[in-house]
Amino acid sequence: MRTYVFPGQGAQQKGMGASLFGEFKDLTRSADSVLGYSIEELCLEDPDGLLDRTQYTQPAMYVVNALSYYQKIRETGLVPDFVAGHSLGEYNALLAAEVFDFETGLRLVRKRGELMGRASGGGMAAVLNASESEIRTVLADNGLDSVDLANFNTPSQIVISGRAEDIEAAKPLFQTGNHLFMPLRTSGAFHSRYMEPARAEFEEFLSEIAFSKPRIPVISNVTARAYEGHLLKEGLTEQMVHAVRWSDSMKHLLETPGMEFEEIGHGNVLTKLLQKIRREAKNAEKAPSPAVAKAPENAEEMVRKWNASHAVGARFRSTAGNYGDLRTATAATVLFGHRAAVYMHGYRGYFDLRELDPIPAAQ
Repeated sequence: MRTYVFPGQGAQQKGMGASLFGEFKDLTRSADSVLGYSIEELCLEDPDGLLDRTQYTQPAMYVVNALSYYQKIRETGLVPDFVAGHSLGEYNALLAAEVFDFETGLRLVRKRGELMGRASGGGMAAVLNASESEIRTVLADNGLDSVDLANFNTPSQIVISGRAEDIEAAKPLFQTGNHLFMPLRTSGAFHSRYMEPARAEFEEFLSEIAFSKPRIPVISNVTARAYEGHLLKEGLTEQMVHAVRWSDSMKHLLETPGMEFEEIGHGNVLTKLLQKIRREAKNAEKAPSPAVAKAPENAEEMVRKWNASHAVGARFRSTAGNYGDLRTATAATVLFGHRAAVYMHGYRGYFDLRELDPIPAAQ
């Protein structure tokens, strides 16, 4: 059994899709016609610095994911048994399941990106090394019931969403102990109650679009189970105001013996999340009692190896949040006696060494 997964917003990077646009010239021209601008120029050159703006990011990711899928089918002829997509990526999963065609999907994504791009006054942040119950308890105990849990990426990597001032107020609450707080680059409180106006407008827009029954089971972000055909439009609108249950979705698929996964589109964000979900599930099964628990990984050794391999000023991307190009401002160090971290230019804060990937010099 095979599942194809499609990444969403946050995986974009200038240069993505370089090998695809020439191979799928008709679809590229079709995308340009729908969008009113060159999708190839946006993805490869981004001359006006628009690629990270939601209304441009979402169509760009959809097109690159779609062309990557068509290339995969052309090369292998292998149609997956299941498909799933993270947030925006769910539209590519539905495209693969032939719920709508390429142009229709792009029109949906363009509208979705426009509506979400209008959102202001909101913020999001990834909280690492904390469980759902821990996060909910901390928020409730500090009077921050106004903050929603937006993305369940892994059992210990959860994104919170809400008003900008509330996300800022939550920051110091998750910068103690082993927790890590990483603000995301967005002005909207996506996947939260604050997207209700956008949800209502999108629901009206969807009412005029015809959908077909999925030919491949599509795992819903909202339910973490396969869509029922008559609930497709409801699922897409509810996704805007509900959490992305990615961890539960992957766990559900992993219940099928021998299930294989392949990420289709740019990057490997979902592949890494899946590795972490598998690892955390295995660790939970093997967790010893507190009396015999092993000591945490040696932070001093991690820092020593890091500083021996990476000079100050080296470039990295975050595997946990929407940060694609970061430069170290200092050498790595040990925080709070146990956390291996490094301070980054621009971000003005520390990143956990375990959540960073080096960017090759050629990029």
